[in-house]
Amino acid sequence: MEFLEKVLIKRWWWIAVFGLVIAQILSANEAHAQQRIKEIASVAGERSNQLIGYGLVVGLDGSGDQTTQSPFTLQSTLAMLQSLGVAIPPGISAQTRNIAAVMVTAELPPNARPGQKIDLTVSSMGNARSLRGGTLLMTPLRGADGQIYALAQGNVFVGGAGAAAAGSSAVVNHLSAGRIPAGGLIERSLPSLSTGNFLQLDLHQSDYTLMRRTAEAIAKRFGEGVALPQDARSLRVAVPTNPSARIAFMAELENLTVAAGAERAKVVVNSRTGSVVMNQSVKLNPSAVAHGNLSVRIQAEPSVSQPEPFSRGQTAATQQAQVEIEQGGVEGGLVRVAPGATLDEV
Repeated sequence: MEFLEKVLIKRWWWIAVFGLVIAQILSANEAHAQQRIKEIASVAGERSNQLIGYGLVVGLDGSGDQTTQSPFTLQSTLAMLQSLGVAIPPGISAQTRNIAAVMVTAELPPNARPGQKIDLTVSSMGNARSLRGGTLLMTPLRGADGQIYALAQGNVFVGGAGAAAAGSSAVVNHLSAGRIPAGGLIERSLPSLSTGNFLQLDLHQSDYTLMRRTAEAIAKRFGEGVALPQDARSLRVAVPTNPSARIAFMAELENLTVAAGAERAKVVVNSRTGSVVMNQSVKLNPSAVAHGNLSVRIQAEPSVSQPEPFSRGQTAATQQAQVEIEQGGVEGGLVRVAPGATLDEV
């Protein structure tokens, strides 16, 4: 009898644990089906703006531009030195491989204010082999109107790796582009567009069903006539004119939940980093996948060409290159993928 009671208690314990797991899964799916308005829409006009600038990266370990093939690098270096009070005698051609001319790009976020930091992307313009270990000198970043909105400076971080010796080289990812996290300092802000009695909400994707649900959620909370749909993407919303009341209204509006439904399947492939990103709606159909690994190896070895005696030839140094290509596949040839699997199920 005592043994039977222990078995029943253990069985009920497992049933309780299983029920809790099922409840967590159902609550997670229900929460996932509901999305906040701030996740599916944005205020019209509050967008990021592109910034661009031209600058110099210094401190490279001999991997910078060749000034004979990239004359603009030398011109920029001389102009920079002259602006700092360093006089360069005319007719002198500096041959340095520690400098590279680069283009700097960034995004000015909406409602940005002077003193805030932004991330930078640095890309080589000349024939520099690598930007690893370099430092970007102070570079003004301009908008489409030609005005300076930010200043860029900092150490360049490169995600790739490379090595070369005796004529052989190996490179992983790109070495001629890098990033400077929080390397840009905003100096000028954009004028605010949040004025008037109305503002416009734009859905990230045109969807009549989602537009109707969004308008109904706003009307349920703030009353009829506050949200007026214009089309499948745009929604006109009446807002208070007082700045404090407007902020409180928008803070409550953007946190309203809407049943968004199933989103479109999307796959993003980044060839620079070799990564693949997909959302939960991507579904795998029955298929067979064959994957092979292809590696190319190039080796160059110096050798000496010695002529025969009394042949009046000259001893010369030569390079003997050996190229090998290896291809490896998956054991078994093809890999079959079962149908019906989605990222959400995994």
